[in-house]
Amino acid sequence: MSVPLHLSDLLARPDLRLSVTYDVPPHLLARTVEAATVSDLLSPGKWLQGGELLMTIGLLLPMEPAACRAYVRDVAEGGAACLALGLGQGLPYQEAPEPLVTAAEEAGLPLLTVPDEVPFIAVTKAVFDARATEQRAALHRAFATQRRLTAAAAGDGLRPMLAEWTAATGVGAAVLDPLGRLLAAGEREPRTPLAQARDLLDRVAAHGLRGSASSTAGGQQLEVQPLGARRLRGLLLLTGRPDDAARSVVPGLVSLLSLELERRHLRDEPERRRRSALLSELLAEEHPAPGRARDMLHSVGLTTERVRGVVVEAVSGDGSRTRAGHDARTRATGAGSGPAAPEPADGSTAESAESAAQEMAADLALAMPGGLVRVVGGTPGGTTHDIPAGAPDRTPGGPSGPVVEAVVGEDLDIRDVLARFAPGRPAGIGPVTAPEAVRVSLRQAAGLLAVSRASGEPAEARQSQASRLLLDLGDRRTLQGYADTVLGPLDLADHGEELLATLAAWLETGGAWDATSRRLGVHRHTVRNRLDKAMDLTGRRLDDPDDRFDLWLATRIRRGGTPSPGPAGRPTSATPPPTPPER
Repeated sequence: MSVPLHLSDLLARPDLRLSVTYDVPPHLLARTVEAATVSDLLSPGKWLQGGELLMTIGLLLPMEPAACRAYVRDVAEGGAACLALGLGQGLPYQEAPEPLVTAAEEAGLPLLTVPDEVPFIAVTKAVFDARATEQRAALHRAFATQRRLTAAAAGDGLRPMLAEWTAATGVGAAVLDPLGRLLAAGEREPRTPLAQARDLLDRVAAHGLRGSASSTAGGQQLEVQPLGARRLRGLLLLTGRPDDAARSVVPGLVSLLSLELERRHLRDEPERRRRSALLSELLAEEHPAPGRARDMLHSVGLTTERVRGVVVEAVSGDGSRTRAGHDARTRATGAGSGPAAPEPADGSTAESAESAAQEMAADLALAMPGGLVRVVGGTPGGTTHDIPAGAPDRTPGGPSGPVVEAVVGEDLDIRDVLARFAPGRPAGIGPVTAPEAVRVSLRQAAGLLAVSRASGEPAEARQSQASRLLLDLGDRRTLQGYADTVLGPLDLADHGEELLATLAAWLETGGAWDATSRRLGVHRHTVRNRLDKAMDLTGRRLDDPDDRFDLWLATRIRRGGTPSPGPAGRPTSATPPPTPPER
């Protein structure tokens, strides 16, 4: 810790022979002296910066009590640590005048005397020598602390560095991941509960690598620094007030911790590849056994009974690379200088898009328990291949590059994760389903990308007012994406065309079983069986008005008879939504 120069230290030096003019309280003698200066101005306060030992011979100082009080008040308000009066032959005073002593004591300003044989320059030199010694000591401590941190960085993990920092500086330190989860601490327990620092952590995390912040909680000073090289990898929480020596080491600590987190990121790459391969293996099976699907998810820590699929576009529709953190958030809210310019359509663009997708996938894997994430590549024609549901998205204006697919537990706040790690990116969120049916959830999530692209926010399957939104938009590509979302599970099923045809006929006849049977040339019970199977696959219900409307709209879009919005935003097609069936 720093050892500043106190007024009592100067009084203790026999070579200076300084004396106090009244019984100065100990707390005033403990004042820190930052510098020494000489002035005989009547109002020197405005020239002071604070902490000075101000020396004067009192050449212009009148000895009236009121004038002395005004002078002392000006010096004290200027921030001087003390006032020293020079005495001697040929000088105005051979001892401290009583009005000046009284005024200094009333103002609580220490008043010293400097004897004739001690020049002011000797006092000034003593102060600056002490300050230089203090600064050299602080620099040596900083170097020593930096060496200890560097040696600890060669060890294993984050904790040795944090422990060395706390031991050397007395300031608590903890490293958290971008979501505020504790990774390591320099002490057994963080000095400040993380809940008290939550707002500060969230504020810094929202800005990525672009800034730090500090505040006070529970009587402790808190400071948060972002960690990472090109992307936010973690957060450093400091608890306490670092002195000058410790403050100079903070950038070095941030750099070493950032390097360690980047090393962890690279070290985890094989595990991310293994999990990506495991997800591909799970999705490759069209009808995996329930037990096998559940065991595969449990093997990576995804233990929830029900899961959902999530699909995120890694690049924008014009092929430009997504920007992480604050830049993407700024673009999503319409701030900043405008959208990024498209990059040239060459190999470097493809590599840039792939790199952006891999970085986003790594971030999402970190935030999602189980980390079951993979990147699916794209082709120049806007066709994303290897979609897990087994059918590519051939919608014009669809994804023009890689997309990130993930399987998450139903209890994860996926919207919060997307807002943090994929701000402003089109994203589809599939419905909750059993592990063995996650292909269907992912297929529906992929179909929602067009909706998300048009609305500017993540789109979730069966989100309320989705049909009204699509009708209001009236965009063909968006409507086609919506139809794919609703009817996608039937595209994958055995005899899916029969199921679709039966569903469309039933809806167009207003839910009349006999009329549907006659139109298709099949028995009434066959119609019932097909529709029961279709409802099981889509998760819809024929007796639910919203579900019936969604199914009706989707089949109309697929048939090419897209209804146009009416005056109130409702379809004006010749065929109205069906009435509830009578079974």
